[in-house]
Amino acid sequence: MAACVEKKMNSDEQEWILEPLCFPEQPATDIGTNSSSHHDMEVVTCVLCSHSAPLSEKDRLLKHLVLVHKLVIADVKLIADFPKYMEYWKNRISEQPITDFCSVIKTNSQGPVEKQEHYFLLCDVLPEDRVLREHLQQKRLEEILEQQQRERDDDSFQRICMFCNDEFNGNRSSLLNHMAREHSFNVGLPDNIVYCVEFLDHLQSKLDNLQCLYCEKTFRDKTTLKDHMRKKQHRRINGNNSEYDCFYIINYLELGKTWEEVQSEDDREMEDEDDDWSDWQAHPVCAVCLFCEQQSESMEKIYTHMEETHGFDLHKLKTELNLRFYQQVKLVNYIRREIHQCRCYGCQEKFGSKPEVIRHVMEAGHVMQLPETSTWDQPQYYFPTYENDALLCALSDSDSESEHTGPWRDVPVIAEDISNLKVLKQTSVLSHLLKNTDSSS
Repeated sequence: MAACVEKKMNSDEQEWILEPLCFPEQPATDIGTNSSSHHDMEVVTCVLCSHSAPLSEKDRLLKHLVLVHKLVIADVKLIADFPKYMEYWKNRISEQPITDFCSVIKTNSQGPVEKQEHYFLLCDVLPEDRVLREHLQQKRLEEILEQQQRERDDDSFQRICMFCNDEFNGNRSSLLNHMAREHSFNVGLPDNIVYCVEFLDHLQSKLDNLQCLYCEKTFRDKTTLKDHMRKKQHRRINGNNSEYDCFYIINYLELGKTWEEVQSEDDREMEDEDDDWSDWQAHPVCAVCLFCEQQSESMEKIYTHMEETHGFDLHKLKTELNLRFYQQVKLVNYIRREIHQCRCYGCQEKFGSKPEVIRHVMEAGHVMQLPETSTWDQPQYYFPTYENDALLCALSDSDSESEHTGPWRDVPVIAEDISNLKVLKQTSVLSHLLKNTDSSS
């Protein structure tokens, strides 16, 4: 039986999107997943059977939950102690039915009964789950603070500077302050850092691999790398790289919040009422083609590109099918997901790679061929396939146009005659209603 399940999981490997997708300019990464390495080999057991996997292979266990048990756990990356979380719910589900704790979601609700499936969602909307997550978060924070205190009190620290090879003994702050003062490499106050040794090991590993710590480009030799970091003033870490989040105390303070969110809240509290927005500049947003990696800041250009290069005319589909705004959203998300899963959205044929499915769509003339509306007009496609899909922002709301194009566009609207208000009040139906109400009371 286990072999059959494993085979099914392998065959459906690309059928499930377990983590948020992002286009290449903003890679999707988990926040705080690089915690201390000694936890990685901890074994986690499924809440509904005896299947288990190391914590380092958490995604494999999540896939097992979805494929075998149709159980989805929301916001897994925000769970402070995943093994303890799974252990708790394994005990609770053994005592009561899973429906007592999970929301039940029916997929393909408008399709044939034999194609409908029920999935279970476990999330913090359930008060018990919320309390558990907060308890695990609090416990982890206490452990992190204890670890930080041990590092602050540790006088046995010994390490060589990664920039000048000077050796430092005693407290970690001596090395960190030296790198900030002598090499302009500032990673923040020592008291804000935890797992300092692992942090420095991680930085040293990047330098050994000839990788810039800020832009993360790789160079041919150490001399070229040093010159690049010096000339470009890249002697700092990339604050957008979530690999570093687990080394800063601020990321452990509040449930589900990163250092950027905590910092932004602090900044809002310190804002002056007379804020000057004159120097504010909007960051350009690039839309990505549905079929290739072509990008453009102009939505009209990306529409033109898709029509001329791939023969896909979204405006034409919207007009022919009379698509409302949210139907357009679902259609775009559906096409994105099908192509991500290497499947033709027109005929459902499966391929081994994205280039193969794109080639098939073009050669078979399936670019403008859509399946039945019930296939893609489903609630699951309200949610973006790619979190940073700017194309969704360019969709026009056809609901506003329907006021002028709907079946009532030719019906005349006649204004009420208010030339004689006294007569109008006496003959109004409201006066009769009020009289009847008074008489009945």
